[in-house]
Amino acid sequence: MVAVPEPPSVAAEAAHFEVHDAEVDLHAYRPEDWLAFALFALLGATVFFQFFTRYALNDSASWTEEIARYLLVATVFVGAAIGVRKNNHIQVDFLYRVLPRRPMRVVATVVDGLRIVFLGACVVLTWQLIGRIGMSRMAVVDLPMGLVYGAVLLGFAAMTWRAIGVARANWKRGASVLEQPELGDGPAP
Repeated sequence: MVAVPEPPSVAAEAAHFEVHDAEVDLHAYRPEDWLAFALFALLGATVFFQFFTRYALNDSASWTEEIARYLLVATVFVGAAIGVRKNNHIQVDFLYRVLPRRPMRVVATVVDGLRIVFLGACVVLTWQLIGRIGMSRMAVVDLPMGLVYGAVLLGFAAMTWRAIGVARANWKRGASVLEQPELGDGPAP
């Protein structure tokens, strides 16, 4: 005669479904992460309000399209600082596969320097643009366009600051992500 095993208890079955979540570590997030998240949340709320008024109420709020456009611009420029910090923007690394180590290091350093100069020039040009047309008004909402360009300026300034941090980290460790792609898996500077 074959012995029939006891069916497991409900508590034993439930133990298989217990999930122990890892601790949430918010220290990895920097100010630009939180600001980009807040801007994106405002953008989402604005687009939802636009959708709701247009399709549910059949009376579209005229300001939502313009504000959504400007919130998208702000989200992109502030969020681009995250990409610079993590050093995960699009890059061409073919040259680094064919160059010897020393010239590759020189080229990577030049790239870091050019990125800082370019982003710094964008800060200056955006500042000048705000000075010239910053007080002109938005088309539908009576707010100055300087608010939008201010977000762009903030994004460029944050990108410049983070590019300097990436260049310093590359200099200290003697290699960049372009030279050693496996470095891209580590923590951002």
